[in-house]
Amino acid sequence: MRAFLLPMAEKNPKTRTPLLLTLITAGVFLTGAVLIPLLTHGQETALESSGVARPPDMMHQAIPRLELIDLQGNPVSLASAASGKVVLVNNWATWCPPCRAEMPELQAYYQAHAGQDFSVIAIESGEPADTVASFVRRFGMTFPVWLDPSGAALDYFKNWNLPSSYVVNQQGIVLMSWTGPINRATLEKYVTPFLER
Repeated sequence: MRAFLLPMAEKNPKTRTPLLLTLITAGVFLTGAVLIPLLTHGQETALESSGVARPPDMMHQAIPRLELIDLQGNPVSLASAASGKVVLVNNWATWCPPCRAEMPELQAYYQAHAGQDFSVIAIESGEPADTVASFVRRFGMTFPVWLDPSGAALDYFKNWNLPSSYVVNQQGIVLMSWTGPINRATLEKYVTPFLER
């Protein structure tokens, strides 16, 4: 008689455990599927509406001797690309939500100032060329995009956070840096004065 009074879980716990784990896993997956797009959209909205971001960190160091490849597999050098120009070097990755949020801002600023001896050089950290090329097409990026499979640019600047950006002046000196996404208003405030010299 006593056996009929035991709860069902105690009679056969093995049948309930996989079901419980499946429900928990599904709940975590669904929560992530809902939250990730919301967080990404929130970052994009915040970036667009935030006005001028925090001031850059000031630096004064020579441009790195950085040699990578472009999307077509051609060798490229930061020293030669930056010769006589103001360059915004941007370390980023295709999988990075703040990097994706920042790209339209960088593109808009580049289009507005490309005729002023200015360039953006976007250095993608680690993804294969076809993945990066697809991203570039989707986001309509027209500035140079380089591939950095080994993280050489991140190592040089001793900053492994993405995105991170560096302003190089016409004399090849790295003057400013940001860690985290930046927007066009920030670039207009801090970078445009160098273009007008």
